[in-house]
Amino acid sequence: MPVKNIRLGGGGARSPLWRQIQADAYGQEVEIVEAEEGAAYGAASLAGVGAKIWPTVDAACDAIVRVAHRVAIKRENAATMEKSYAAFRRVYPASKSIFSA
Repeated sequence: MPVKNIRLGGGGARSPLWRQIQADAYGQEVEIVEAEEGAAYGAASLAGVGAKIWPTVDAACDAIVRVAHRVAIKRENAATMEKSYAAFRRVYPASKSIFSA
């Protein structure tokens, strides 16, 4: 399934550094949602769908989820992460046997 948006909320999303790391690691802009309590907000929106306030979860999200701001990727950081991940993928098969013994 293609990813259209990556949204962050809750405790980790409060850290500017962590938000930037995620955008760079994903190689895609991330959106920071206004709601602080993501799990409770999600449960309330599902209850709204169950109570027929909205016809679908997508409709509920369209109606109530608000993006506070967006974090763009830093190309240099993303390139470094891609290079490191490629190296990890080459090394992992060899290290896998060490840790599964």
